[in-house]
Parts: sequence; structure tokens; C-alpha cells
Amino acid sequence: MSMQKNLILAVALGIAGAASLHATPAQARVHVDVYANIAPPPLRVERVPPPRPGYVWAPGYWAWSHHRYNWQRGRWMHERHGYRYSPSRWERDGDRWRYHDSRWDRR
Repeated sequence: MSMQKNLILAVALGIAGAASLHATPAQARVHVDVYANIAPPPLRVERVPPPRPGYVWAPGYWAWSHHRYNWQRGRWMHERHGYRYSPSRWERDGDRWRYHDSRWDRR
């Protein structure tokens, strides 16, 4: 009987520990600075589809991966009420280029 109680206690502790590791999307967001020594190519011209109710168009952008730029196509994102979407962008920072990820800002 004691062995069964120990097993039940171990399972309960394991579940409680796993639950405490679960992070909500707001908590899980991690900021990583990305710098490139080469200027990003000009943005590609994308045909923006007609508006969709409840969605915001996120334009395409150049992502830095494996020491080169890779084009990420634009896409629809679910609208967040009370927030304004700011698309990703590259900004000159001295002799390098710094990437700023897209984000939702409170209005």
C-alpha cells in the first residue's frame, strides 16, 4: 500500500511540475537581437489580397538566417482588438543592420 501511495504522489508531483512549466504566449515571448553586416535587399513587391474582416495583413520581410537574407512572404494575421500591428523592419545601427520583429502595440 505504501508503494502505491508513493507512486500516486510521484505522479501528482510530476503533473504539478509540468503544469508550472506551461507558459502563456505573453510569457513565452523572448527578445533576441539580430544584426547583419550586409544591408537587406529592397522589399519585394507583393500583391496584397483584398481585406478580410477580423484579419490584418502582415507584409513580407527579409529574415536573416544561416548568414543570408531569406524572403518571408506576407500573410494574414488574426486581428487583436485594442492593438495596432507594427510590421517587422530593418534599421541601420552604426555599420550594421538591426532587425526589429513585428509586434502588437496597445492603442
